[in-house]
Amino acid sequence: MRYWVPKDTPRFQSALSGARRTGTHTRQQLRQWEPPIARDRLIDRVASTGAKVTPQREVICAVLEKSRDHPDADQLWKRARRHDPQLSMASVYRTLSALDDIGLIQRHDFGDGRARYEVKRASHHDHLLDIRTGKVIEFQDPELEALKARIAERLGYNLEHHSLELYGFPKSD
Repeated sequence: MRYWVPKDTPRFQSALSGARRTGTHTRQQLRQWEPPIARDRLIDRVASTGAKVTPQREVICAVLEKSRDHPDADQLWKRARRHDPQLSMASVYRTLSALDDIGLIQRHDFGDGRARYEVKRASHHDHLLDIRTGKVIEFQDPELEALKARIAERLGYNLEHHSLELYGFPKSD
């Protein structure tokens, strides 16, 4: 087998025995890259919606879940191909589209001409984008959240959802 398989699934042992037969991966290679341990893994959330779970989607979901930045489709594809060299760009696009449709990921347009993605989380956060490097910094600010709620209240609205993206250069520049 040519794709990464989570250790905690029955397929891990199958993949490992297949790797021994074919020589495609060693035990160390299969274990060296793992998504963060979480009770609610993205691929499990995909399966719970009834969406199709394929080996390619497992790899893409694990890579996306492990990402600490906000990768675009090309970055995601390059990272995922380290674990499944046969993975096509079309599979990445289809998976991202499906994940977005079922509401498990957030698609961002930070004005740099490419869609970037992150796994939706229960906790809200905002973004600060370094214009020079494209680095995305996530932050939470209780004072800012209170201010947004007060503004909505003053205008006669109950705040249901919002997003805030700040763009800037480091002060040292």
